[in-house]
Amino acid sequence: MSTLTLKGPYWVTVRQYRRTLRLVGGGVLLSLVLMLWLRYWDGQTTGTNQDNGHAVLRIAMDWASTAMLLLPLFVGAFVAGPLVARELESGTYKLALTQSVTPARWLGTKLLVAGATTVAATAVLIGVYRLGWANFTDAAWSFLWYEPGTYVATGPVVLAQAMLALGLGALIGQLVRRTVTAMAFTGLVTGLVLLVVGQLRWSLMPVKTLTGPLTEGITAALLVTSRETGSGLITTSGERLPAHACFERTEQWGVCPADMNVAGQYWDYHPVSHYWPIQLIETGILLALAALAAYAAFRVLRARHP
Repeated sequence: MSTLTLKGPYWVTVRQYRRTLRLVGGGVLLSLVLMLWLRYWDGQTTGTNQDNGHAVLRIAMDWASTAMLLLPLFVGAFVAGPLVARELESGTYKLALTQSVTPARWLGTKLLVAGATTVAATAVLIGVYRLGWANFTDAAWSFLWYEPGTYVATGPVVLAQAMLALGLGALIGQLVRRTVTAMAFTGLVTGLVLLVVGQLRWSLMPVKTLTGPLTEGITAALLVTSRETGSGLITTSGERLPAHACFERTEQWGVCPADMNVAGQYWDYHPVSHYWPIQLIETGILLALAALAAYAAFRVLRARHP
């Protein structure tokens, strides 16, 4: 982002945080270069006696999965938290308000610059992760679409999580007006909200159900491409029983007493086709929460600086 094309409070904000913007840009560029190099190394060593490129790429992807999970917390604690609280604590915001800049525009400018930077950087990081993910089609590598790190890092959910962190940071920063305290509370509240939404993730769409006889196991294809949410026994009347219900009576797996009327077994699961619908639903929920937090931040600002 060039300060030459910006005017007024936008120029001031970019100038004020130019070091942070450069650091973010450099970090994103470095991650892209590293991923491209690891993919090249993987391609050059695959099938040779020194086939260690794939192992190194796998380690890097493990780290990347964890980093993408923690990214919204980082944004909340180190970007959104001090974004407003630092100026309120030092009193430098008063200078901006004396330059024909309304309080709403002052806050809106900061959120817009931080939001644009966060969205751009996060979008590139999603692309970087997908570059590495393309080399792991084997389910044994534990990068399946429903794994927490992979799920978050490959879709728009992580963008919405970061926007939520910005909204919460703008609100909490005004309420506590202390930089370090705002950083801690923003990271904590962001983590708690994302934890609750994550717990509801697999309830956002109805599951599909597969049934079969007692002697039949779940298919390998289902294990690879779908996320199982529940399984057990099913009776002739449609009642569901725990998977170990018959074993408790007969102490043998797959053998059920006649009086239990067990007709077979069932598996509830989310197929891979649920990936994008769940991503979009969860993204919508997070963006709604982000908008609510931003609205509350502007309401607090208006109450304190009418």
